[in-house]
Amino acid sequence: MTENTAIRPFRVEIPQADLDDLRDRLARTRWPHEIAGVGWERGIPLDHLRELAAYWADGFDWRAQEAQLNEIPQFVTVIAGQRIHFLHARSPEADARPLILTHGWPSSPVEFLRVIGPLTDPRAHGGDPARAFHVVVPSLPGYGFSTPMREPGWGNLFRVAQAWAELMTRLGYERFAVQGTDAGAGVAQLLGMVAGDRVIGVHVTGTAPAMPFGPPIALDGLEGDDRRRAERFNHMQQDGLGYLHIQATRPQTIGYALHDSPTALLAWIAEKFREWTEQPVDRDQLLTNISISWFTGAGAAAGHAVYEGMQVYREMAAQQQSAANEEQEWPAGPPIAYAVFAADDTIRRLVDPAGTVARWSEFDQGGHFPAMEVPDLLVGDIRAFFGTLD
Repeated sequence: MTENTAIRPFRVEIPQADLDDLRDRLARTRWPHEIAGVGWERGIPLDHLRELAAYWADGFDWRAQEAQLNEIPQFVTVIAGQRIHFLHARSPEADARPLILTHGWPSSPVEFLRVIGPLTDPRAHGGDPARAFHVVVPSLPGYGFSTPMREPGWGNLFRVAQAWAELMTRLGYERFAVQGTDAGAGVAQLLGMVAGDRVIGVHVTGTAPAMPFGPPIALDGLEGDDRRRAERFNHMQQDGLGYLHIQATRPQTIGYALHDSPTALLAWIAEKFREWTEQPVDRDQLLTNISISWFTGAGAAAGHAVYEGMQVYREMAAQQQSAANEEQEWPAGPPIAYAVFAADDTIRRLVDPAGTVARWSEFDQGGHFPAMEVPDLLVGDIRAFFGTLD
């Protein structure tokens, strides 16, 4: 049977009963005892989480955030049997380039809300109208409104990249620019492989300098910022990968807590935003992101995507090592740019040993979520990179 390729308009409309249920569950949280004198080293502290949960229940205005989301055109389509939700903001500039942005874990298209306006309408934001983009922001399968996941395999970033190529085809975009962060950076780089003849260039942030479950980075020969990044990455491997080990091995087990308890979901995600950022993220934007995960059940579903994604990462690492041992070169793809923000651990010598990266930018601000932390810096780097490409 031929798949229905229709693209349908979408609006976020959370039933009031779901909002009431969220507030009721937050009010009935069974809070644990906390050992005196313990800080963030054992996880998110009780006082911090209680304050954030109280604001989520009684101070956070979901309806205002929902209305803001619905100001951006949204759509859904089905690709290879999977429902895909996406934002599609067209530029007022007729010659704007298409640009697809991809988030990672634990996020959603909400991550990019502050960059959509400057990217689509630079004229209205003090920028050059010649650097305008038609912006497409999909929700990864199993995240946000691209739920539920219909079958195993959607954590495979190759498959997601192929779906994104099909999405851009359905939108009528033959040539397009690509940007991604975290797992979305993996999708972005693979999109440059599966649709290399269509991709203008690839811009990535939030990349890892080495496999999370691999050996620590050797410090010999590293100096300055690179050595500090390597030391920070090695420490994270030892102390900060509990969440990834659980989701990469037993996503179903942790999924029960993330699906049934909004406080558990809040703690699971808010801790990472605190650890991975260089400066605070707007609390309402953070809670909008978490609320979407709660309302859609993505807290549990995204864990399965992480599980499958890690299997692919392991396979890719083995393939790359095999190619290196046989002195094989990976095929050249579209030009690629790395933007490394202050709290990131990306090290050029490790991710670009052959010196083939077209643009390398380092910033003394921002962290793993630059679109939320330092949107102006991210927009500027995207404009500068793609402005050099045909």
